[in-house]
Amino acid sequence: MFRKFYTSVIIIGLGLTLVQCANRGNPTGGAKDIDPPVIVRTVPKNLNTNFDGDEITIFFDEYIKLKDVQKQVVISPPMNIEPEITPLGTASKYINIRIYDTLNSNTTYAFNFGESISDNNEGNLFPFYKYVFSTGAVIDSLSISGIVVDALNKETAPRVSVLLYEMDSTYTDSVIYNQKPRYIAVTDSFSAFKLENLKQGKYLLLALEEENKNYIYKQKNDKIAFKTTPISVPSDTIYELKLFKEQLDFKFVRARQEGYNKIAFGYEGNAQAMRIKPLGQTPSDFISVITKDPQADTLNYWFSSAVKMDSLLFEVSYKTVLDTVMVKIKDLEKDSLKLKPETNSLKLADTFVFSSNNPLVDYDSSQIKIIDQDSLVIAFDMTIDTLNTRAKLKFKKSPSSSYTVELLPGAVTDLYGFKNDSIVYKAKTKSLDDYGDFRLNVKNAVYPIIIQLTDKEGEVVEERKSNEPELVDFINVTPGIYNLRVVFDTNNNGQYDPGNFLKRIQPERISYAKEMLLVRAGWDTIEEFVLED
Repeated sequence: MFRKFYTSVIIIGLGLTLVQCANRGNPTGGAKDIDPPVIVRTVPKNLNTNFDGDEITIFFDEYIKLKDVQKQVVISPPMNIEPEITPLGTASKYINIRIYDTLNSNTTYAFNFGESISDNNEGNLFPFYKYVFSTGAVIDSLSISGIVVDALNKETAPRVSVLLYEMDSTYTDSVIYNQKPRYIAVTDSFSAFKLENLKQGKYLLLALEEENKNYIYKQKNDKIAFKTTPISVPSDTIYELKLFKEQLDFKFVRARQEGYNKIAFGYEGNAQAMRIKPLGQTPSDFISVITKDPQADTLNYWFSSAVKMDSLLFEVSYKTVLDTVMVKIKDLEKDSLKLKPETNSLKLADTFVFSSNNPLVDYDSSQIKIIDQDSLVIAFDMTIDTLNTRAKLKFKKSPSSSYTVELLPGAVTDLYGFKNDSIVYKAKTKSLDDYGDFRLNVKNAVYPIIIQLTDKEGEVVEERKSNEPELVDFINVTPGIYNLRVVFDTNNNGQYDPGNFLKRIQPERISYAKEMLLVRAGWDTIEEFVLED
C-alpha cells in the first residue's frame, strides 16, 4: 500500500515538473496565418443570370477589411450612379453592394475588386476577386487582352484605365468626352490588361491615364491611347496601346493688365498662330512688342505710348477664330530695366545669354566688351531675342578659361527707353577633361531621326538630328547617367509630335536603348544602338 502511494507521488511530481518545464519561455502562438479569406457564399450567387435586384452580399469565413475601394474596385460597364459598397474601414464577415442605378437590359456586369480585400488579422490579400451577373439570360464570356506603353517615357504609369466603346449606329467620336464606356479594365503591374465578359461586336479600344478617374477624357489633364481602326470581338490579337499627351486645342482664356502698358493674354494649346491687335485709334509713336511668358501659357503685349483711356479694346485671332476683349487700364509705375545672366558656366559651343524683365529693342555694340583671362578683347556677335526677352552674345571660347562681359552704360535699351547702368558678368569654361565624348552608331533606323539623351526625369539634355546613316558624335557631354532614345521624325519637322484622337494620328515612334548610358569625364567611347523593328 505504501509502495503504491509512493509510486503515485513520484508520477505526479514528474508530471508537475514536465508541466513547469513546458511553460518556461514565451508561447509560440502557432504558425502564422498566410491563407487568404475564403468566400463561403454569395447572395445572389456569382454568375447569376436574369438579375433584377438591387443588392448583393458576399460572405467570408473570417473577418475581412476593404481598402482603397475608390481606386481598386472596377465596375464594368460603369454605372452612372455609383453603387454603395460597405462596410468601409471596419472588420466584417461580409461585403454588401447596394445598387442605385437603373441597369441595362441583357447586359453582363462585373465587379472586379482588385487588391481591395484582405483578412483583418494578417492582411492576407484575396486578390482580383470578380463578381459577375447578367440582367439577361446569358453571361457574356468573350475577352481581349494587350499591353499599354507610354509613347514618350520609358516607364508607364500604374493602373491605366482601358476602355471599350460600342460602335453601334449611335456612336460618334464625341462619346469619349461625355460618356462612360461600355467596358472597363485596368492594367496590372506589368502594364498588361484583359477585358472580360464582353459580347460580340465592333468597338473603339482606348486607354486613359487619368488625373481624376471617371473614365471621361479630359484633354487638358489626361493621357490617351487608342487603336486607329475599330476592333472586333472575338479576337485573338494582342493589342498594344501607346499613351501620349495630346497637344491642347487652342483656346483664348483671358486678358488683363499686369504692369505698366503690359497686357497678359492667357491661352491654352499652341499659340504660334495667335495674333493680337489693338482696335481703335493709336498714337503715331505707338510701338508694341509681344513676348512669351517663360512660366505660363501667356503672351505679353507691351506698348510704349502713354494711354489716357480707362480701357483698351483688342482683337485676338487664331486662324479663322476671332475674339474681342476689353481690358481695363490702371495707372501703374514703369518697372526699371533689370538684367541677369542665365548661366556663368559655358561649354565651348554655348552662347552667353542674359535676360531682361522688359522687352529689349536696341543695343550699342560699342558699349559692350568681352575680355578673356589674358586681358585680350574678344570679338562677338549679338542678337536680341525679342519673343523671349533675351540677348545672346556669341564669341569664341577656349577650355579652362574665364571671361568678363562688360555692359557699359547704354549698352541695351528697353521698350520704355530705359538703359542699363554699368554691369559686369563673369563666365568660365571647364577643361575638356571635365566632359565625356561618345560616338553613336545607330542601326535599323528609318530616317529622319532625332537622337536624344534624357535625364532620369525624362528631360532632354542633348540631342542630335540625322537624315541619313552616319556616325553621330556627342561632344563635351556633362558626366552622368542618361537614357538614350531615338525619335522617328516622321513629318521631318525636327521635333517629337504626339498623336491626335480626332484626326486618328498616332504619336511618333520612340525607341529607348535597353541599358542606361554612363558618360564618364575624360572618356571617349563608341556606342551602338540597335533599334527594334
